[in-house]
Amino acid sequence: MFLFHKLGGSRVAAAAALASNSVTYPNENRGTGHDSTGDATGDGGWPDESTLQFRDRAPAHLQVGFCTGGRAGACPVGKASRRCLSFVYRLTGRGFGGHSRLGVLAIPTVSGSAAPRTGFFRFAFLRCFVLLGLVAATALPFSAARADDWPQWRGPKRDGVWRESGIVETLTDAKLLWSAPISGGYSGPVVADGRVYVSDRIVRPTQMERVHCFDARTGKKVWDFWYDCPYVDVGYDAGPRATMLIDAGRAYSLGAMGDLYCFDAATGRVVFLRDFDKEFDVRMPNWGIAASPIVDGDLLICQIGGAGDACFVALDKKSGEERWRALTDEASYSSPVLIQQAGRRVLVGWTGDRVVGLDPQSGAEHWGVDFPHVKWIRNTASPVVEGERLFFSALFQGSLMLRAPRGSLTIEELWRRRGASEKQGETDALHTSISTSMAWGGLIYGVDSYGELRCLDAASGDRLWESLEATPSARWSNIFFVRNGDRWWLLNELGELILCRLDAKGFHEVDRLRLLAPTGRMLPKRRGGVVWSHPAFANRHVYARSDEELVCARLASP
Repeated sequence: MFLFHKLGGSRVAAAAALASNSVTYPNENRGTGHDSTGDATGDGGWPDESTLQFRDRAPAHLQVGFCTGGRAGACPVGKASRRCLSFVYRLTGRGFGGHSRLGVLAIPTVSGSAAPRTGFFRFAFLRCFVLLGLVAATALPFSAARADDWPQWRGPKRDGVWRESGIVETLTDAKLLWSAPISGGYSGPVVADGRVYVSDRIVRPTQMERVHCFDARTGKKVWDFWYDCPYVDVGYDAGPRATMLIDAGRAYSLGAMGDLYCFDAATGRVVFLRDFDKEFDVRMPNWGIAASPIVDGDLLICQIGGAGDACFVALDKKSGEERWRALTDEASYSSPVLIQQAGRRVLVGWTGDRVVGLDPQSGAEHWGVDFPHVKWIRNTASPVVEGERLFFSALFQGSLMLRAPRGSLTIEELWRRRGASEKQGETDALHTSISTSMAWGGLIYGVDSYGELRCLDAASGDRLWESLEATPSARWSNIFFVRNGDRWWLLNELGELILCRLDAKGFHEVDRLRLLAPTGRMLPKRRGGVVWSHPAFANRHVYARSDEELVCARLASP
């Protein structure tokens, strides 16, 4: 039987498989459900959560828990009895005024029996939750489409994949919502909990780096923070490189000179500060510190290139206290990723001369592969992961493919390829300058040294095709890649957002629009300006920045 509850013009559906259900809809009440056997649904939490996108409201979160009677106060709404299994759902979101709306499905158990065993609860809960999803997806005038934040470099999983649904089919349905003035920088925006964060730099009246927080819906400034930061021996000085990271209510910003700030993400209050350059005697890379931090458990891990064995450092993410340091390598500009091997998490980092696999909790080295720099360190792209394959590409070194077996803490080189030079027409496989490539379906998509969009066979590195349609042909010409299902979103250096499909046969453009204008500080005195900051795709919107503005465009399907 399907049961509906009216909530201010939008409807929430709940479904139960038993015909004799009774339903109550209490006023807002907060609490946590437990079953009568003592199994908690989770420390004040809810065991399952989804996101609902109402046509006339902001995204809302649907949470479902369950409880039974038999213990006073066990049910969050006080409706469970020994003969009923109660499924509690809660909707929370800006579209409901920031408040929660609770409802209960009370499903009778076998008449006269004691409360069923936990296994029954889990089965019944799963059945009910699946029905909730089916009803929400098929029976109601709203879209139960997935909505995600973009809280760190290259998205929630640092893989350049945008997992939301309900996205426009063509860019004629896209709509620019707002623009906010900012200054120079290469760091991309991040989005979390209804807010957008980005860092930049100003030089007048003094050299300062700044951190900004905006309302994601309106573009209104929520808070900002400024600090003195003279750049010393840093080339291409437009501004910060590393993309911010939002985790557990904290915002982390790492500046080009090594100033690491942890803020309360909602208020901008400084939680802690570490001056990496001063404390670790950083061997400053030519273009400053650029690798975006990563979180593993209670640790914040950064590649900074400190003196001695401090290429990587790990801090307690709450206090900022040092927990470990590792490697004597020089730093690169590549942001690390996490993979799984032998049932353990492994931090994959690309330093100035090596690819390494570290224990993220101790810094111990599991394995390493030499990939020495040529001329000078230009390792900018992140490791690209597909299954057991790890792909790396740099402007002068060319390409390297490794295999990291899931079952053991070992590494195997599959192939490496390098052309005669990085110049146009002389490269092999990929010689990537700025952008991180993407791997999908046994293929690698990336942009070569002069803007050539290429597809490689991941097994061999052989080139399958090349296109000059996506971005202008010029030295270091760039494209940022994001995949959404079988469609691709490319942001080129002209500030054009391109919707396309990529496959073994070629580049198939669907549509493109000018999202923002290129500006001159990122690449001074060359080709009229560029856009060299990775965009963020969150909650069916795209956020992108230049040296002058941060923009937001809606990409939700109409």
